[in-house]
Amino acid sequence: MPGDRARRSARGNRWGLVAVGTVLLAAGLGSLAVGHGLFGAEAADGVLLGPSVQEVLGRRWTPYVAVAVAFTAAFLALRWLLVQGLNDTVGHLVLERGGAGRVEMTENVARSALEQEVAAYPGVRRARARLTESADAPHLRLALTLEEDADVAGVWRRVRAEALANLRGTLDLDRLPTVVRMSMTAPAKTPRRNLV
Repeated sequence: MPGDRARRSARGNRWGLVAVGTVLLAAGLGSLAVGHGLFGAEAADGVLLGPSVQEVLGRRWTPYVAVAVAFTAAFLALRWLLVQGLNDTVGHLVLERGGAGRVEMTENVARSALEQEVAAYPGVRRARARLTESADAPHLRLALTLEEDADVAGVWRRVRAEALANLRGTLDLDRLPTVVRMSMTAPAKTPRRNLV
């Protein structure tokens, strides 16, 4: 299966949060244990920056280590922020591969055609689509905003039977994993008035 970037990103987030949480929990529990005298009364009654800590802080290499740790933490935080902002939408879809080359279509063309088709269905106010994962085996995320009186089951049947079948045929795919999210619009505050 093609690389699932969203899952990898989520997995990286979970492991990173577990690591940070574990370090902070260990530091907090250690401090609590020292404060309650579990490591001896001398450690509990000692000053926070005792002579041994001041000796380490007074060494020549301490500021360099602090700067290196700060840069490493900043780099990891910046990388995490950049990964969060990555868009997993594919740019081009491969329709055909051959020895002489390949035939591609931009994702925007397929997406726009699907959105226009689905938005024309009765009861659909807006359709937004994204083709993700890979150019050879894309996945579809379709978000529909329906009118408050829309036939949800009817819209779903038409999307499945017509729109998705048309897109699979266009892209020459046997399988197109799809997530469809439907939401209803809030009723209008002032109802529409028809002129008679």
